[in-house]
Amino acid sequence: MKLTSANINVMVNACRKASRHIIRDFGEIEKLQTSVKGPGDFVTMTDKKVETILIEELQKARPNYSILSEEAGEIKNDNSNEDFKWIIDPIDGTSNFLHGIPHFAISLALENKKEIICGIVFDPIKNEIFSAEKGNGSYLNNQRMRVSARKKLKDCVIFTGGPRQNHENKEKSLEEYKKFSSKVLIPIRKMGSASLDMAYVAAGRCDGFWQRNLNYWDIAAGVLLVKEAGGYVTDFAGEDKYVENKTILANNSRINEEMIEVLK
Repeated sequence: MKLTSANINVMVNACRKASRHIIRDFGEIEKLQTSVKGPGDFVTMTDKKVETILIEELQKARPNYSILSEEAGEIKNDNSNEDFKWIIDPIDGTSNFLHGIPHFAISLALENKKEIICGIVFDPIKNEIFSAEKGNGSYLNNQRMRVSARKKLKDCVIFTGGPRQNHENKEKSLEEYKKFSSKVLIPIRKMGSASLDMAYVAAGRCDGFWQRNLNYWDIAAGVLLVKEAGGYVTDFAGEDKYVENKTILANNSRINEEMIEVLK
């Protein structure tokens, strides 16, 4: 079984078309021209080209939907339907991409009245499409995904992102890392792509994920993937304010309370 709704098909087709440029440029990484966007964060020509293709394809299929994208920002026209909005991160894991590390993804979500109803995280190098539709479950390619069944944090593998250089909450992030590594003594992985981290939680490849100061486009698709796979998504206080508070926990639901306790 797989998700075959019209919106999912539009999203998959857009991602596949854009991914051709990612795959081509990844093979010629040394030729890319880059410009510094911020400490530890880079924009590449590929990033911008992928974003352009995604926007063009989505506008062609759904001309009245508005768009929020990492590089282009808010895009509306006179006939925009404010209820529907595409949320785009053209390459989540840009630093990995630039260094030739094959761990990055296109993250694409569809919002209806401020609720995510469709989400896709597409890993073009591994050809893995993580997709979810509200009420219809999460899938990896054509296979249903479920979060892991581990019940104790001490038995888990946890993913996180780290603070960027000169980040305002750098010390807090480092303190959180120390809490997990010293209090629980569990394996912690920093993979460099929040959307893939959350997709891996949904697929049961890891058991939990935490990070602060992520943008909406970093997490929009991943939130739905985890929820539709049976997991929990909260802020660090266990509440449903991860967008406003810019702190996010995603896990298999069984370890949620333990993760919150460690972060106190």
